[in-house]
Amino acid sequence: MKFNGLVDIWASKRLIRDEAMAWVKSNQRPLSVVAVSALVLSSAAAVAVSRAPDPSELLVHQVVESVTPVNLTAQVQALDGHNFSLTRSEVTRSADTADALLARLGVADAGAAQFVRSDALARTHILGRAGRSVQAQTADDGRLERLVMRWASDDDVHFKRLTVKRVVGGFSSNLEMVPLVATQRIGSGTIRSSLFAATDEARMPDSVAVQMAEIFSGDIDFHRALRKGDRFHVVYEALEADGEPLKAGRVISAEFVNNGKNFGAIWFQEPGASKGAYYTALGDSLRKAYLASPLEFSRVTSGFKMRFHPLLQKWRAHLGVDYAAPTGTPARSVGDGVVDFAGWQGGYGNVVIVKHRSNHTTLYAHLSRINVRKGQSVSQGNTVGLVGSTGWSTGPHLHFEFRVDGQHKDPLTLAKQSESIPLAASAMPAFKAHAQTVRSDWAAASSMTVASAQ
Repeated sequence: MKFNGLVDIWASKRLIRDEAMAWVKSNQRPLSVVAVSALVLSSAAAVAVSRAPDPSELLVHQVVESVTPVNLTAQVQALDGHNFSLTRSEVTRSADTADALLARLGVADAGAAQFVRSDALARTHILGRAGRSVQAQTADDGRLERLVMRWASDDDVHFKRLTVKRVVGGFSSNLEMVPLVATQRIGSGTIRSSLFAATDEARMPDSVAVQMAEIFSGDIDFHRALRKGDRFHVVYEALEADGEPLKAGRVISAEFVNNGKNFGAIWFQEPGASKGAYYTALGDSLRKAYLASPLEFSRVTSGFKMRFHPLLQKWRAHLGVDYAAPTGTPARSVGDGVVDFAGWQGGYGNVVIVKHRSNHTTLYAHLSRINVRKGQSVSQGNTVGLVGSTGWSTGPHLHFEFRVDGQHKDPLTLAKQSESIPLAASAMPAFKAHAQTVRSDWAAASSMTVASAQ
């Protein structure tokens, strides 16, 4: 059948060729051999395509093989008998009962709840304890297999770990003291509203913000001197418990740009020294004669300027700084000195006056409580009293004044002008090498800030 098809094709091709040559001779027009050949070949091709073989004429080979399916019975039985565990983490609340906490953890186990209520260790350290990290491991039916709670100890070196686990016949509890593991983390942020908002946005603990405010307290009054657009880079310790960050440790280094001016701080311990301190990148101590603020952190209600007195109802010079703070907030001495007065003084209410060197004095007014007595020596940072609203006061706050030879001065200006003590010359080579590494960390943090902003 295939042979006959080919004969038909070639017969058609020959007929077309003969007709083409006859037409050329009869018309006596010059046609090239190439053109005629092309015509003949295209016609033949057209005929060949139009006569493609019928699929039913093609030979078909059928292959048959036997397939034995794999026996899955053992696998199915293994899956049926498999028990998997689920793990969920939570943070404890002060109002938690055993049932409420276990329910949030996905535990459906009356025996476990009863054990937490009755076991001395579990009851003492789990119930009524807010803010502790707790993790529960349960079987697929909700029964408790293991419960682990972790929290920081008082020494900042260890953490406590309470474990409740299922044993034959019930549950057991165990309390351990485990070393914390310190790792380093880099963070950066930009001030848009407050320092705490910036550290929150950068996912840094509040304690890092507080430490930065303390470190730069001699140069920056974080109550009233922050500006929108100020930025910071910080390297700090993260203290981990079983691989999970439990709390922040010491700030290792920080750079703060306030109102366009750069301030740097590097933690360094001189060889042979019992403890370390913070220094500038040039090796000058950040501990100055005076702190910029008598409170650790608070909102400022009025600055060093003229103001309309809310009680006297007239304009008068406000020769100090008012710091809004809750009653009972500690007021600290901004520098070393001796208490010159401690008692009641008219509109100031309860007041403490501290005399410092070079005929400098500081005043702390409207206190709810006085913690010092006349003639007592105080060191920088010591609590002299508690914030209150005594005397001529419309609400709880601290009124603070700084005087030089009896003349009122802006406390922040004097704090910035106070001298700092440089490192010993013998320690400078080691410090410079360390400072170079710190600058690299700051550069890395700065590039991270730029990248996130873009």
